[in-house]
Amino acid sequence: MDARFDLFENELAARFAKRFAGAGLLIQQSPLPKATQELVSLRASQINGCGHCIDMHVKEAAAAGETAVRLHLVAAWRESTVFTEAERAALALAEEGTRLADAHDGVSDETWSLVREHYDDDQTAALICLVAVINAANRLAVIVHQRGGSYEAGMFAAAFD
Repeated sequence: MDARFDLFENELAARFAKRFAGAGLLIQQSPLPKATQELVSLRASQINGCGHCIDMHVKEAAAAGETAVRLHLVAAWRESTVFTEAERAALALAEEGTRLADAHDGVSDETWSLVREHYDDDQTAALICLVAVINAANRLAVIVHQRGGSYEAGMFAAAFD
């Protein structure tokens, strides 16, 4: 299936993409660990069925040194032993923040407490913003049928230099 619409060929969408990318770059430069950022982005993208973003975040994480075992186990992080307690808290927040319609309270108090136990204010802010941004990115890509498979590590950063 081909993409329905090229967001980078439309002037309005391209202007939006630059601003949206700026938000993403701000999060990337935050004190939230890069590995955590990629794991959270990957998990939300898996939940949302976004092949493009899964492709991007697997390849960016691998290029940054993430192991294949951890990348393969993100979808089953609760049943895995390869993630730190801090990463587990971030993955729980990613899931609950992505699946808002599944629980009337959104993010549980238990998950929130775990996040606050492991992350300072700036890291927590970055984590919250990351969950929001990756969910928006997933929706953009899924709506226009942007497919995964052709991404190469570094392409996103290069597109907005």
